[in-house]
Amino acid sequence: MSTTSHIGERIRELRKVRQLTVRQLASRVKISPSLLQKFESGDRNPAPGLIAQLARALGVGPDRLTGQPYINGAETEEQVQAVIPELRRVLLTYDNPDDPITAPRPLPVLAAEMTHVAQMRQDGQYVRMGPLLPGLLSELTHVALGSTGRDQQQAFGWLARGYRATNSLAHKLGYHDLSLTAIERVRWAAGQSGDPLMQVTAAYLKAGAMVRMGTYLPARRVLEGLLEEIDRLAPEQCLADAHVALQGAVLLKLAILEARDGEPDRARSRLDEARWNAQTLGRDTDHYEMSFGPTNLKIHEVAALIDSGDTEQALARLREWGAEQDQAEWEVPDSLAGERASHHYIDVAAARLTEGDRDGAYRDLLRARATSPSHARFHPTLRSTAATLVRLDRQQDDSIAGLARWAGV
Repeated sequence: MSTTSHIGERIRELRKVRQLTVRQLASRVKISPSLLQKFESGDRNPAPGLIAQLARALGVGPDRLTGQPYINGAETEEQVQAVIPELRRVLLTYDNPDDPITAPRPLPVLAAEMTHVAQMRQDGQYVRMGPLLPGLLSELTHVALGSTGRDQQQAFGWLARGYRATNSLAHKLGYHDLSLTAIERVRWAAGQSGDPLMQVTAAYLKAGAMVRMGTYLPARRVLEGLLEEIDRLAPEQCLADAHVALQGAVLLKLAILEARDGEPDRARSRLDEARWNAQTLGRDTDHYEMSFGPTNLKIHEVAALIDSGDTEQALARLREWGAEQDQAEWEVPDSLAGERASHHYIDVAAARLTEGDRDGAYRDLLRARATSPSHARFHPTLRSTAATLVRLDRQQDDSIAGLARWAGV
């Protein structure tokens, strides 16, 4: 096992550096001192929203507490780590690129490759996706800057998708500065795509980064503004499927924001609004690479309960939906994007651990790994949950330790 410190140790270290007592830090984030002590000892793990609050109270970024980027053991995947410097260069020279070594391929060819990259992003296949991005972004940049009219707008639209994939890769690997730069590049390219809904998507991504950082008030303003913008963009006040889906995705992001901001009633209200969108569509959709529909609504209902601290009710909801399917718990459909499904299993595993169900937590971590290995391996919640399972395992079960080693703990 690695000697890498866990989240609680980093919290305790920074708390002492800031000369704060347990009671003082707990007061700043509105939790009990006893809960903070459990975090610091490694017996419990804070939820992502609470990690953001603790980071702000300690004057650092969330990545300082999660220990990202992870550069040890499993994280030295040379293929994916090696592209980071090149991606930094491409994003830095976005409007003044190096001269191409060879002529860029035709836009239809680049668009087809970007469609493939987008699918890999949604399935969490970062190791395969990463090496494709620098060259593809460079070619699209030259096509976009060297074209005119509709061709140029289309090139910028595909370039925005490429920057979005870069944002996902950087965020999942823990390079949050690069992730934020990529989001700004999405906004730049979307602004020149001639596609208002692509611009909505870009603003949504920025709001998501704000939520991850715990800056809830600005994020709330952005997301509520997007709801108004989508209504404004609807032709003759008639929402097409894409409008309904993007509006639903924005509402789900607002629900998570409110849950993390300690407003469970507001979170439920936003989920109720999103339920109308899901019922209107009647199916799961993928407009603008934004998963939305009945399945994602259920996933966010569970996630909002977990982020609100009501892990017991979150697990009860899964059993309730499972009864409707004549099974023990609700199962996500096989058609759901791998990254989204893996994320759900990781969230549920953390909830089970909070409720004392170690075996269930371990099983869900295995499901997350089987569904999207790259996503699971680099996810901080999987790491912290696996590490806690090892610390609490008195039998020294090598299968649990093996999962932790696989994750690089």
